[in-house]
This record gives sequence, structure tokens and C-alpha cells, in this order.
Amino acid sequence: MNAAAVEELDLRPALTDISEEEELFRNTFREFAEGEVRPRVEEMEKAGKLDPELIKQCFEIGLMAIETPEEYGGAGSSFFNAILAIEELAKVDASTAVFVDVQNTLSTNAIIRWGNEDQKKKYLPQMAESKVAAYALSEAGSGSDAFALKTRAVDKGDHYELTGQKLWITNGNEADIFVLFATIDPEAGYKGITAFIIEKGFEGFSVGEKEDKLGIRASSTTELILDNCRVPKENVLGEVGKGYKVSIETLNEGRIGIAAQMIGIAQGAYDAALNYTAEREQFGKSINRFQAIQFQLAEMAVEIEAARLLTYNAARLKDSGKSFLKEAAIAKLYTSRVAEEVSSKAIELFGGYGYVKDYPVEKFWRDSKIGAIYEGTSNMQLQTIAKLITSGK
Repeated sequence: MNAAAVEELDLRPALTDISEEEELFRNTFREFAEGEVRPRVEEMEKAGKLDPELIKQCFEIGLMAIETPEEYGGAGSSFFNAILAIEELAKVDASTAVFVDVQNTLSTNAIIRWGNEDQKKKYLPQMAESKVAAYALSEAGSGSDAFALKTRAVDKGDHYELTGQKLWITNGNEADIFVLFATIDPEAGYKGITAFIIEKGFEGFSVGEKEDKLGIRASSTTELILDNCRVPKENVLGEVGKGYKVSIETLNEGRIGIAAQMIGIAQGAYDAALNYTAEREQFGKSINRFQAIQFQLAEMAVEIEAARLLTYNAARLKDSGKSFLKEAAIAKLYTSRVAEEVSSKAIELFGGYGYVKDYPVEKFWRDSKIGAIYEGTSNMQLQTIAKLITSGK
């Protein structure tokens, strides 16, 4: 076999290999999810917000700065470990998972990759220690057409003034730091888009109403209002007019985080159904003794495993510096379908109990639906995949 052939074989990292260090990370996250998150889930769901003490604990155990280099106060770990954390949290509570996800795979990643040294020194330690971050791209008329932004940034000499409104911003209520996108020139189209680092205390900035959502109810999803918001020029993230690159490339990574959230939801629903079918008796025996139930559980297990391998593969590719755009889109598309399908089937296996809030599976189903919508709808993932495969990539 020639050298070129060997190199070709090495393009895809092993899917299932988990190192001892990664297993230790996963076990730590699992223990935290079971010990600290699970006892709070019901109350947070009713209150529609995360427990402040839980947020504090997420910082204390390093969940909020997994990839952040140690020199900036982070764990200096891998993207793959961030994915493991999101998955473990989502098995218990998707709201907590997406809270951690947005901090790591979107906000922190954007500043690590695109920030200058002064910005990294100023913001990354804060985000590692106590400051929640959010990623603000979407607007009322700018969803799948992400660059149809109306939020305007006007050059005022030593600062920019931003005016507009952002919608559906995850972590909006908790965040102190926002990676936010606006256009400096609407006529320039996507080439006018610029990324900014916004602090909650900036003049002219405010957080609006929290959305009343179907699922992930403890996660705050809010509007942001910018009324001649003063942003120092040193808070431009990346180059002026190159915000489209910041947004696209960050979202590509973020989609793997959403895929991890979806496999966590699916696994959580499956685990609940597996336990219930072992305990529930009909016709004199537990219902998991019936072949019809066994086959349904087997189908669910197959789908979850396939979704997990797709997600881990995309994360490994990202960590290894290889192209992962197609793999990320495939993972997000497939896992969102699996999460919805598995959680729906779990409700059916619970019977009437599955339809009431006394049991956990209806929440998994409600939480799963967002996977087909945020950070790129399923239709947009199909478009990305189709474009790449028809171009031979």
C-alpha cells in the first residue's frame, strides 16, 4: 500500500475510542448531572429558569470553560470533552445542557478563535470564572437567512452605535457578555456583517422579554434591544465586515453541540423507558418480556448508537483539524430526528403515564423538538449536505 493510500485511510479518526482521561471527564459530568442537576429539574421546569446555585456550580467545576486555555483560567481541554459534557447533562436536563453548550461551543469558541490577545485576556477569564455568555445572531427577519440582518452599526469615530433587536437569544437573562452581529453597511450584504463583543452594562443595551416555550423551559430565550448602544471599537471581534465568517464557522462547531444535546435527550428518554418496561406488569409479567416491546427498545437503541457515532465522529474531526462541515450537518439533522422519535416512542411505552408530567418522558419529547430548529433548521442542514455531496466534497 502506498503512502497516499495510508494517508487516505487516516482521514477519519476512530469513532468509538474513548481515552481514560475522556472517560474520567464523562464520569465527572455524569455524577454532577445526577447529583446536582436532577434534584433541581422539576422545580426549574416549573419556575422557567435555572437555579442560580446550579449556575454557580457549573463554573466551579469547570463546565463553563472546557476548551478555554489554562492561561485564561479554563480547563484547556478538548472540543470532544465539551461534547461529552453536553450529552451527559442533556440525559438529565436539556435546559442545563444548552446553557453549557452555548457558553462553550459558540461564545467561548468565537472569542478563542477570532479574538485578539487583549480581548482574550479581558473576557475569557471572566467567562471561565463567573460570567455567562450568549451568542446573538437571529432577528425577526433573519433566521435561516442569517445575513438578512437589520441591526445596524454606525461608525462614530472612537466607537460604534448599534441599533436594532435580536430575538431567540439563548442565555439572554443570565448573560453578561454577548457575541453579537450587526451590519455596518446594509448595501454590502453579507460583507457588511461585523461581530462585536457586547457587555450587558453598555449604554443603550437591554434584555427584553423571555419567550414562553414548548420545551427547554428553564433555559432563557430572550430578545435583546439595542438603542444607540455604544460599543468601543476595540470590541470588534475579528475584522470589520468579516462577521459572516465568525458566525458561519462558529455555528458549524455549535451544531455538533446541539447533536450532543439531542443524543443526551434520546438516551435519557430511552433509559426511562427501559426502566419502566422492566417494572410495569401486564398479563402477569413485566412488559419488557413481550417481543413487541423488546423490538421497540432494540430499534431505539440502534438509532441512539448511530446518532452518537455520527456526533462523536464530527467532534473528533473538529479536534483533529480536519474538515467537518458535512459531518456536523449530518449529525445535527440525524440526532434531532432520533431525539424526537425515541422520546415519542418512550411516551407510548409508558402508556397513559407517559402523557402526564408526573413522569419524565413527556419533557424529553418537548425538549427534543428544538433540535430541528435552532442553530440551523433541518431544511438548512439538508441544503448544506446536498451542496457538499453534489460538489464532490
